[in-house]
Amino acid sequence: MRNDYKTVKGLGEQEIVISKSRFIAYVNRAETEKEALEFIDSIKKQHSSANHNCSCYMIGEHDQIQKANDDGEPSGTAGVPMLEVLKKQGLKDTVVVVTRYFGGIKLGGGGLIRAYGKATTEGIDAAQVVERKLHHVMKISIDYTWLGKVENEIRNSKYALNEIVYAENVEVLVDVLKDDEENFIHWVTELTNGQSIPTCIDKKFVEFVI
Repeated sequence: MRNDYKTVKGLGEQEIVISKSRFIAYVNRAETEKEALEFIDSIKKQHSSANHNCSCYMIGEHDQIQKANDDGEPSGTAGVPMLEVLKKQGLKDTVVVVTRYFGGIKLGGGGLIRAYGKATTEGIDAAQVVERKLHHVMKISIDYTWLGKVENEIRNSKYALNEIVYAENVEVLVDVLKDDEENFIHWVTELTNGQSIPTCIDKKFVEFVI
């Protein structure tokens, strides 16, 4: 399982005009090929009268699924340059559609490559790039007499307090970076004088806007 990766926060949309042609970029997260295809189809229906709805997507931990579609533009001038932007920015699980309304002026191969690349870049900026980092949810089980000290120390530390569960004992749940788990266990064990040794009860990704 990957520890961290970059993708987009969510749906982003941005329009640019080049030589009277409108290029409207739509960028979204897609964790499966089915999600990517459904997104592409939804944009095509929204812009059924457009000259082109070019698309690309990159999906999988190791970018196993990579597709690019020029949708009628000269081969290699739209989908591939769009996909190259995803690769250059290191984005995973991302789908892009760039809709073009032709303005009457031909751009040529180089012009199209630059236009679709620029539209994709601006669409990604609108969607916001995030880094997703794998965290372990650590459970600290303590007597109520320790709660004040433990909660205060965690809130003033680099660790993120997730939840406090009030039961027979108090369970404090904390999000800890996977690579920092051993340090966290040692820190809490010392903090509680050995009264509690944290255990991992779950794993999740936490997002940070870049």
